[in-house]
Amino acid sequence: MTKKLHLTLVFIFTNLFCWAQMSTDTTFVPKKRFGRAVTELFVVQLIPWSYNKFVTKADFATLDIKSIGNNLNPKNWEWDDNSFKTNQFGHPYHGNLYYSSFRTNGHKFWQSVPAAFAGSFLWEVAAERNKFAPNDFINTSLGGITLGEMTYRLSRKIVNNRSRGAKRQVQEVFGLLVNPLNGMNRLINGEWGRIHGLVDTANKLTAYLNIGSRHFNVKTYQENLRGKAEIYLRLRLLYGEKFKETNSPFDHFSAIIEMGGGDSTYVNNLQVSGALKTWPMEVEGSAKHLYTITMNYDFIKNNAFQYGGQSFSFKLISNWNPNRKVRFTSEIGSGVIALGAVPDKYMFYGEGRNYDYCAGLSVTAAGSMIINNRFETELNYRGSRFQTINGNPSSYILNTLSADLRGYLSERFSLAAGAGQYTLNGFFKGFENVAEIYPFARFSIGYKL
Repeated sequence: MTKKLHLTLVFIFTNLFCWAQMSTDTTFVPKKRFGRAVTELFVVQLIPWSYNKFVTKADFATLDIKSIGNNLNPKNWEWDDNSFKTNQFGHPYHGNLYYSSFRTNGHKFWQSVPAAFAGSFLWEVAAERNKFAPNDFINTSLGGITLGEMTYRLSRKIVNNRSRGAKRQVQEVFGLLVNPLNGMNRLINGEWGRIHGLVDTANKLTAYLNIGSRHFNVKTYQENLRGKAEIYLRLRLLYGEKFKETNSPFDHFSAIIEMGGGDSTYVNNLQVSGALKTWPMEVEGSAKHLYTITMNYDFIKNNAFQYGGQSFSFKLISNWNPNRKVRFTSEIGSGVIALGAVPDKYMFYGEGRNYDYCAGLSVTAAGSMIINNRFETELNYRGSRFQTINGNPSSYILNTLSADLRGYLSERFSLAAGAGQYTLNGFFKGFENVAEIYPFARFSIGYKL
């Protein structure tokens, strides 16, 4: 990614979020439209199938009753050999469209969840001759729900229904790009550009944009390689109030989107964690402690390391002294990894599959300290234990540790530095065990949008 593109993105995001937050955001509750939702779910399946069938003339898009019958039989299901990017990003993105077909037509979170599973199932059964792939079904469904709710809320927040003129049109366009079905339904419903809605000050969106330099190293038994410095851009989103009791899924979520110039894919880090439910444990003096259950999506693919997964976590989160000049927050928890794609150095076949599919457990711990709103330090750890369910007979331990320091030059501008590492240990039957460390460091200039 060139410097020119980075600067363009900085300019766009800066103006977009500034315009969106200049006046109070508004809300509009759309009418439930079940028929349209079902129609749109089939349309978002028909478009890629038609492209595969009539444009690329792919063999797998030629269907018959026999192939559909075979795919309905669980005995014929088979884990596929698609590339990491296709399985861990492409399929979840498609699932986001299935979910959004209902979410953007007036249905609530839990009412839209079945659409992600139904759309994924229909595609696996009736849109390909390829055998039904369990990994695609899980990634498309769970990843689609997480990305779908995040993009739905983000797109609705980007557009301020009380704003006018050119800035309103820019907001509408970017809302469309973030969640295409939401933008399309705004057009159909006559919401696009229309001044309407009640004032809504809930669920504030805060965005931090950083641009700078980073590098990754690789350390194994056989080699110790130092990576090249590369330009990167990082967008960190905080939606809603983390330390607030809620039963509404994704009333709070956090997301990290990272792009780099030297990577095989422009988007090389997309991580979303949304609270499904948050309830109080106790209030002790000035400290506030809550339990939360989160739904998580991870896509990490850079020059050195890759990992993708769908998971759920149970955490205890604490806000120790929120009204003082020195503030502390912490969280500790554990979770279930429904499906993780873990790199396997002994595997490479098909379209480019070089990872094992695993299930496992995780533990997380994090803490932050903010001093007088000028300095902020943050420490994050996640440890995961995997057992392979498809791939080479193996198990893995993955530890991720990162530390970040930010100094605010003004209310909006900051300098940031961060360091950390991924540590992967693989235990194989028939192959030599693996011990790999991927240290990284980053330096950047930040802007609060």
